[in-house]
Formats: sequence, structure tokens, C-alpha cells
Amino acid sequence: MRFIGILIFILCLQSCFFLGPSPKTRLRQAETAKPIDVIIVPCLPIYHGKWDTLLKSRLMWSSYLYHKGIASHILYSGNAVYTPWMEGPSMALFAQQLGVKSEHIIIDTIAEHSTENLYYSYHQAKKMGYKSIGIATDPFQCAMLHKYAKKNFKETIYFLPIVYDSIRPKMGLELEIDTTATLKKNFIPIEERMDYKDRFKGTAGKNIKK
Repeated sequence: MRFIGILIFILCLQSCFFLGPSPKTRLRQAETAKPIDVIIVPCLPIYHGKWDTLLKSRLMWSSYLYHKGIASHILYSGNAVYTPWMEGPSMALFAQQLGVKSEHIIIDTIAEHSTENLYYSYHQAKKMGYKSIGIATDPFQCAMLHKYAKKNFKETIYFLPIVYDSIRPKMGLELEIDTTATLKKNFIPIEERMDYKDRFKGTAGKNIKK
């Protein structure tokens, strides 16, 4: 948990340097380019089939972009990292309850860090034939991944930080999923597989297998 706290602090600092258009301006830009073929949503740990506020906000935001016709497909990215439930499949189950059609949902179960969410999902989407790609998440994570994308991708990626006014009316909704459906067998939490330095390298994109 200490590592998560440090990571959030780093992301907060990085968000201060996320210069450029505001989230609302980025949303308007995406509306003019719509539909974006697929948006990538980095996932978060699932705790006993329930969502916390941050996980809910990412789900609500991806659902909002989908129902507004800004995104045609959603790629939920994340392995079982801190808890034994696979994050991508779990968030897909929540998304279906929010009205996202299963045929418009794509899942990645490889990524264990934010940079991996972007890297693996981007290449998965490309292999599937999608051309325009976006990433939809909270402003903190967008700040970090924007820096990473500028260094590692030549192609334009639409960054869509959450516009919180757009999802606030639905943040009171409560949903749960069947945890038996996404439970990973023989799960070992990342803290037992990697020390702090290796986890930090993963956050920086140093563990990506290209």
C-alpha cells in the first residue's frame, strides 16, 4: 500500500506539468474526430467484486464516451496485480452493466503497470485493425502516460482526461460483479513477485517486453 501512495504522489506531481488543452477542450477535440475506433482504459484492482471511487470514475467516463458516440470500442486493460481478480475482465463486466455492448469491449490481461496498459493495448488494437486510438482515464494518469507516449509513439493518440462534471450525476450508482468469473488461479500478488525497485521500473515502462 505504501508503494501505491508513493505512486499517486508522483502522478500528482506529473499532472502539474500536463500542459496544453484542458480536459473539456480535449473532449471537444475528440468530438470533432469521432468516432475514435477504440479507447484504452487502464484498470484498477478489484476488491471482492466492488468498485472504489477511482475505478468507478474511469468506468463511468469510458461509458460516457461510448454512449456519446465518441468511442466505438473500449479496451479494458489489466491483469490481476494486487488482488486475485483480473482487472480487465472485471471492468468489462461492470461496463456491460452500464450498457456497453459486449461486442464493443476488448480486454487485455497482460499489463501490470500504467505504461504497460498503454503499450500492450495499443499494439493489440493495431493488430486488430483499429486506426484511431485514444486513452481515457483520470488526469493524473493521463499526465504520466502523455509523457510516455510522446517518447515512444509517433502516431497521434487522443488523450481524454476525465471531465468530472460529465459523470457526476451517475457517481452515486452502485454495482457489483460475480467475483468467481474473473478470479485468477494460482495468483501471487505483485508485492511478492517484485521488490519496490522492480515495481517502480515497471511503472516507468522498463519491464515492457517489446
